Amino acid sequence: MNSSSGWSSQWRSNVLVIALLAAWTPVVRNRARAYGPPQAASSRQVASGLWGGDHVRMMISRTGARLEYDCADSTIDQPIILDAKGKFSAKGSYTPDRGGPRRSAAAAGRARYVGEVSADAMKLTVILESTKEPVGVFTLRRGEDPLLTKCR
Repeated sequence: MNSSSGWSSQWRSNVLVIALLAAWTPVVRNRARAYGPPQAASSRQVASGLWGGDHVRMMISRTGARLEYDCADSTIDQPIILDAKGKFSAKGSYTPDRGGPRRSAAAAGRARYVGEVSADAMKLTVILESTKEPVGVFTLRRGEDPLLTKCR
């Protein structure tokens, strides 16, 4: 009888130690994260779908975006990734339109798209790489489908 009660008390001690470890493991893990390297989850991709505003319509996909303006078209040729503050910078192309016959693609140029997203609102600046000048600053909202007045 003596040996079985010793085994029973040892078993209870082991169960108690396991229960305490299980309870403390998440606490230790969370504290370690607070002092560890930044997590990749701090960057995220802009929500796919339609974004629009005055004079601009943007269709975002997982691989980039297509933009249409009153008098231009453009693309963002890479995923649009937000940093921890909701800001992004991406590269693509910009092609102005004009009335009459369209000229060759020589008028097209490389562009940089700089923006910030907060909830369902985006502020977007389009900058031509050749001149380093912005061609427009736009405010877009997710799900908005604007009416554009085309130059063609």
